[in-house]
Amino acid sequence: MGALTLDVLLGDVRSLKQKRSVVRPIIAEIRRRYPAVAVAEAGHLDLHRRAEIGVAVVSESAANCDEVLDACERVVAYHPEIELLSARRRLFNDHEE
Repeated sequence: MGALTLDVLLGDVRSLKQKRSVVRPIIAEIRRRYPAVAVAEAGHLDLHRRAEIGVAVVSESAANCDEVLDACERVVAYHPEIELLSARRRLFNDHEE
């Protein structure tokens, strides 16, 4: 299992409503391309120029998990209307709680 947290800076956004109009299509695109992942806006909910997008994936191998998380990160980074500030990744093994 793996988790990815993406911290993004939104461009010319002046309200939470505008923020939703930028973030929701990105989340929908990840869901459409990778239906086996869980993705949601996970942080900075009260800030209108920042968003945190969380992605989780369960896979039988760490390599496949990494591959899917890389692809999801590229989807977010591809959008010119946002700036990807950081990407934090964590892989969990069978022995972690």
